[in-house]
Amino acid sequence: MSSGNGNRKCRLWRWRSSPLRRRDDIVEAWVMLAVWVAVVVGGTLAGLVTTHAADQEFARQRAERYSVAAVLLTDVAPATAATDGMDGRVPAKIRWTAADGSSHTAQAPVPGGLRAGTSVMVWLNARGTLSAEPPSVAEGAFESALLGTGAALGLAGVVVGAGAVVRWRLDRRRIDEWGREWDLVGPRWGHKTG
Repeated sequence: MSSGNGNRKCRLWRWRSSPLRRRDDIVEAWVMLAVWVAVVVGGTLAGLVTTHAADQEFARQRAERYSVAAVLLTDVAPATAATDGMDGRVPAKIRWTAADGSSHTAQAPVPGGLRAGTSVMVWLNARGTLSAEPPSVAEGAFESALLGTGAALGLAGVVVGAGAVVRWRLDRRRIDEWGREWDLVGPRWGHKTG
């Protein structure tokens, strides 16, 4: 029990009045308090704001994008190792009819190995141009959480890094000050033992 109490006293020594406490020790204590507050409060806010913004963006995408049936105009080669980054999809020429009855032709990624004339689903945005499929509600929630966590960790990393730089500079100042004080006191200890 006393060791836990001693650890707490040791951690808080910069806040107590002491003849050994220097101005830099007080500055360091305030800097570290500010770092932790910024990490906890700022990281939480950054995570929540980013998650909310991503949720809104994914909801907007789901609301404005819609799928249409398109027809392949050419045979599509099977997916290869070069197309694995596209989930096994291969660019192919397709044609679809818009809601206003106009016909459109474009290149779009489609599953590999299909024959000309096969019907495929493609996604269009509000302007009627080809677009990626919007994330589902579950996918959007997962991505939003990842983005929020990334924002919180990114902010925390910057704040902790800045705090480490400030502490390093304070340590350098303390070492330089100790060196100057030793230059004054050291010669007084000139007698040698032995």
